[in-house]
Amino acid sequence: MQKNTNIRLTLPVVCFVWQIAMIILFGVFIRYDEESDTHWVETKAHDNITSDIENDFYFRYPSFQDVHVMIFVGFGFLMTFLKRYSFGAVGFNFLIASFGLQWALLMQGWFHSLDPQTGKIFIGVESLINADFCVAGCLIAYGAVLGKVSPVQLLVMTLFGVTLFAVEEYIILNLLHARDAGGSMVIHTFGGYYGLTISWVLYRPNLHQSKRMQGSVYHSDIFAMIGTLFLWMFWPSFNSAITDHGDGQHRAVINTYLCLASTVLTTVAISSFSQKTGKLDMVHIQNSTLAGGVALGTAAEFMISPYGALIVGFLCGIISTMGYIFISPFLEKTLKIQDTCGIHNLHAMPGVIGGIVGAITAAAASESVYGKQGLINTFDFTGDFKDRTVLTQGGYQAAGMCVSIVFGVAGGAIVGSILKLPIWGDPADENCFDDEVYWEVREPATHHLLFTIQPLGGAIVFDLVSRDELQTTFEIYI
Repeated sequence: MQKNTNIRLTLPVVCFVWQIAMIILFGVFIRYDEESDTHWVETKAHDNITSDIENDFYFRYPSFQDVHVMIFVGFGFLMTFLKRYSFGAVGFNFLIASFGLQWALLMQGWFHSLDPQTGKIFIGVESLINADFCVAGCLIAYGAVLGKVSPVQLLVMTLFGVTLFAVEEYIILNLLHARDAGGSMVIHTFGGYYGLTISWVLYRPNLHQSKRMQGSVYHSDIFAMIGTLFLWMFWPSFNSAITDHGDGQHRAVINTYLCLASTVLTTVAISSFSQKTGKLDMVHIQNSTLAGGVALGTAAEFMISPYGALIVGFLCGIISTMGYIFISPFLEKTLKIQDTCGIHNLHAMPGVIGGIVGAITAAAASESVYGKQGLINTFDFTGDFKDRTVLTQGGYQAAGMCVSIVFGVAGGAIVGSILKLPIWGDPADENCFDDEVYWEVREPATHHLLFTIQPLGGAIVFDLVSRDELQTTFEIYI
């Protein structure tokens, strides 16, 4: 059956209605927090703060800037590897993030910072960072269905994805009191399995009809590598952005920095070793080199030690690259999971590794290494959790990882079933991975020519038909 991909009405309606809804909800619930409100002057006087430099903005904004670049540039360009889907990669990434961060400020606000007296959500620069983190989970999921869904489906996926994220984040961070500064569990594990499950539900048995469009070309791989480098350089900021000021943030940067560097070498080694010619595969370099940043997210602020960070990166480079070589084909052939970007190898699997590393590191923490106050600060053993032991903390860290997997799989199955309804304008199997389905693509007609060869007496006749259906005939006499 021919699919109708005309979204002239559905996409504008969804965008307008949802944006108007955001305006109304923001008007009702969202307010500036005390450090971004004009009453900051009075707050300074009341709390004996002598300088504006104590405002949280000056501590958090550099990290926010880095994370924001990762969301809009890093993730967007990383997905431009497909030869004919660069507009969709960057453009739909832009759309998802712009809607998702607004919805995330509301959802995370309702769960984390709703003032019971006023019923308002007070936001500051840290709220913006957390909203970007929430959006990252949805962008990870997008990687699994890249090129196979419509922008309307992506908006629906983001609406539910942000909602699920806010709930599982509240359970893991607030109820279980697990630590996950860089989001190995909350962001990467959830986003990875959410996207993989949606892709499984939306399985396309005839996707091979678009195989000609599924690969990359030289320039598309270069653009994707731009995304890789932005993500790689700014990942230390990602993992340290919302940690406590001081030693925790400092340690998270150092650990992530070292882990990422180690990952690059083992990725290159396995990529070369896996080919009989010893040549490198650009897919591995674009993706697996980032796996260390994912895997160290949970334990980034822990006392894992510099050599421990190198070990995590060493192992992740091997495991992630092997995933692209062996596990991705298995997932598609046996489990019917068509993972366009290989998010299982970059996010889901390293996210689980990060959860395991975090649980072990937490359980092995000791007062001799951290110091008494250091243990309290690092694991926030205060209030209702002041009597928690490190072994118990390790158990709750492991439980948090399980929660993120359950939410990703169960949520993905439900949302995937909704997206499977034939009302969203998704492309036919033979038209996947092609920008022309949803974008106005302007290019010289001579770039894509179809030709037929017809012997005619003593001549060979070439009929060149451009995409504009203009026909030119050449005759070569022999």
